[in-house]
Amino acid sequence: MPIEVGAVAPDFVLKDQNNQRVRLTDLRGRKIVLLVFYPLAFTGTCQGELGGLQAGLDEFSNDEVQVLTVSVDTSYSHRVWADREGYDFPLLADFWPHGAVAQAYGVFDAERGYANRGTFVIDKAGIVRFSELIGPGESRDLDVWRAALAEVRAG
Repeated sequence: MPIEVGAVAPDFVLKDQNNQRVRLTDLRGRKIVLLVFYPLAFTGTCQGELGGLQAGLDEFSNDEVQVLTVSVDTSYSHRVWADREGYDFPLLADFWPHGAVAQAYGVFDAERGYANRGTFVIDKAGIVRFSELIGPGESRDLDVWRAALAEVRAG
């Protein structure tokens, strides 16, 4: 079960595709966070979703909002994938301890060894204001994320 709306978002420090550390609490007080877990790099559904994020990046990463994507892949594979696909947002490696952040958010699939499609909107105070979990192979609707972000912005 994903963490509930109203809960404090678990902090984490993960490396992005450029091997830079990203800490969730560094964004606290500054930005709303759209946190997107996906199973694996180089897979069709994940590529489609992240391609949608890239296409609408001005909505998902700007002065008010920061998108962070997370999978169990390494930062090195994320680098290759980001370069190949032109992703201009952080792809964070939840590689070791394997899936620890996905576990903290309640979206880790222990049988398969990767995160399910979990999405969270975290307000500037670090509180989860939107949470969804989509089953394997299903695509998420980015318009749902847009609506959740608009609701958090409106207060």
